[in-house]
Amino acid sequence: MSDNQDFEVTDRRAAGPEAGGDATCKDGQAVPPRKDEPCYPPVAFSTFLLSLAASAMVQLGESPEPETGQYMQNLPLAKHTIDILAMLQCKTRANATDEEAKLLAELLCQLRLSYVKKNG
Repeated sequence: MSDNQDFEVTDRRAAGPEAGGDATCKDGQAVPPRKDEPCYPPVAFSTFLLSLAASAMVQLGESPEPETGQYMQNLPLAKHTIDILAMLQCKTRANATDEEAKLLAELLCQLRLSYVKKNG
């Protein structure tokens, strides 16, 4: 293909009401491609942090496991997840917004305290 040749990209993925999807998601949420799929929150750094923190809470036994509803505890895995959040804090220090930095600091404080209480 030469550099002067034009081409067009057509997105044929099914999405939104025209694909039979239910466009009832809240503002800022992605409309699922099919009716049987949930609406997801927008992709953002803070959403990612909250997802990791929620996983750590399950691993600490503070929240129920989503699939079974049972409480389980896996302290080595919880420590690993907390360490990932701490690494993200170091790596994003110069690029995170004040709000993101504050959220991450608060999440780490909460998770570390919970870990120390559980680990003795």
